Amino acid sequence: MRIFRLLIILWVSVRFGLDEFVLAHARVRGLRSLVKVTLCWRDLSVPRAVRLRQALEALGPIFVKFGQMLSTRRDLMPLDIADELARLQDSVPPFSAQIARDTLAAIYGKPVESVFAQFDAEPVASASMAQVHFAVLKNGTDAAVKVLRPGIAKIIDHDLGLLEAAAILVEKLFADGKRLHPREIVAEFRKTLADELDLMREASNCSQLRRNFEHSSLLIVPEVYWDYCESGVMVMERMKGVPINRMDKLREMGVDIPKLAQDGVEIFFTQVFRDAFFHADMHPGNIQVNASGQYIALDFGIMGTLTEVDKNYLAQNFLAFFQRDYRAVAQAHVDAGWTPADTRVDEFEAAIRAVCEPIFDRPLKEISFGKVLLRLFQTSRRFQMEIQPQLVLLQKTLLNIEGLGRDLDPNLDLWKTGKPFLERWMNERFGWRGALRNIRHEAPRWAMLLPQLPRLTHAYLTQDPAAAIRSQTELLLKQQSRTQWLLLVIVALLASGLILASYQFIISTH
Repeated sequence: MRIFRLLIILWVSVRFGLDEFVLAHARVRGLRSLVKVTLCWRDLSVPRAVRLRQALEALGPIFVKFGQMLSTRRDLMPLDIADELARLQDSVPPFSAQIARDTLAAIYGKPVESVFAQFDAEPVASASMAQVHFAVLKNGTDAAVKVLRPGIAKIIDHDLGLLEAAAILVEKLFADGKRLHPREIVAEFRKTLADELDLMREASNCSQLRRNFEHSSLLIVPEVYWDYCESGVMVMERMKGVPINRMDKLREMGVDIPKLAQDGVEIFFTQVFRDAFFHADMHPGNIQVNASGQYIALDFGIMGTLTEVDKNYLAQNFLAFFQRDYRAVAQAHVDAGWTPADTRVDEFEAAIRAVCEPIFDRPLKEISFGKVLLRLFQTSRRFQMEIQPQLVLLQKTLLNIEGLGRDLDPNLDLWKTGKPFLERWMNERFGWRGALRNIRHEAPRWAMLLPQLPRLTHAYLTQDPAAAIRSQTELLLKQQSRTQWLLLVIVALLASGLILASYQFIISTH
């Protein structure tokens, strides 16, 4: 089945002329004429960007998600391709309204009309995994109904199988294969997509993020209507806003664009470092802005989490970067075990300085984090740095954030915006406020243990040392006895085997 899927991928690539992206390379440019003659039956009059977008749509959700990520990186690709791929964010071809109705009827066990007072046939948004219809609940509440695409799980499973096979080849064929942990990264991607296929999990993600920003003036998260949610459908509050990439409309509404960009940076750092729970699919199709200039978060299928170790490591590295303390960055990598223990910290420090120093004191429009990441990757390869699969989602989100920030305010100074937040967070975490918070967190456990301390201390002090020694001696004697019996049984079995073998030999010789 995977071979069949691979053939489909090759066929779609040839059909839409994606080979021209490969043949553009100088080393294989000479093959253009041969390919053009061999595949003369193709109609390639449609612009290349449109053909690329159509090919990704034809190949399915994993490829669509790849295109969505690329669309946020206008600095890494031609504008015609970036503009066309941006249509993948909320304009994936929808499935029919009748299929949506049939799916909902199967989930609820009754017709759609019995569940909703009104259900719009035309979807308001269509994405790679699901599509959204507006509806009105029986109590008159406006709602948004997200319905999973039928049969999507099987398609994803086939594509992930191909990715796993490719990951194995990368490990076997390339020198850096094992260091990059491709199989672990694909496994992390499989887990993420499995979570995204369960809309009950997405609903819980939405509910958690709403609680985290319940009193925030920066971010609004819709309420989940749990009575209508199942694994294949999610019903939530209908939000009214403008997609964040509609700059003309935002300006008409009087939204302060530079402040919006700064608020986006603060929201990101808050999610990562305060909550260790962040929206990991922040392309423009999933973010809107209301008339008050507040962000509206949508689509909670991909959420990232960090452990306390990851969070502390990242905070220390970010802060060290902001302070240009490259030795601290290098030492943190060695201490975390991400580089070999015998790494020369001074050499690693110099390499990091060469990558990062040129980007300071520059506005976002003059910085390409894609190129910075590429240079950091080359540096990590030189120092045999381990790629951390659990941080892949965060790296992807950082690229999305940069793309959004570049579109909103190219003059945004990411360092000046992020540094005060991180310094405040570190002070609150490791200062006296952090100590008080830890005390409050541990207080219930201490309240349970403290009353037991006198009894436990008395029991320890009054125990008979001789009795404890006798008990341990008896256990050792029993263990020795069992060991002796086991040896006897083994010897007996061996002896029986020898006797039986000898008997068979005597019989066979006579």
